[in-house]
Amino acid sequence: MSTGHKAALARGRAESASVRHYLEALETSKPKRGRKRTPASIDRRLAAIESQLANADALTRLHLLQEQKDLLDERSRGNQVKDLSALEKQFIKVAKAYGERKGITYGTWRAAGVSAAVLQKAEISRART
Repeated sequence: MSTGHKAALARGRAESASVRHYLEALETSKPKRGRKRTPASIDRRLAAIESQLANADALTRLHLLQEQKDLLDERSRGNQVKDLSALEKQFIKVAKAYGERKGITYGTWRAAGVSAAVLQKAEISRART
């Protein structure tokens, strides 16, 4: 394998990783439907669950324990505000070349959740939708 071929493979792997990390971050930071829970509302519900656990039957206890775990997980995720700026900058650098090489159109990027503003910064046009 030539040096140029090895470099092209390494560049492709790096571009793929940048695109994957950005798309995964978009997916995990996507707003959920419905009313957003506040830390205070999560704490209130956790307190209510704690008081209900003492008198709950076995099946209700199971469901309450699961809800308690889910709420604790949600509360800890809420403390981790995701900063997408670094991932977005890296995505913008590589998205055009990656998309051209893989045949990914503007419409497909949009369907994957990438904003029009980010695609414009990456110089990906609607010409090939």
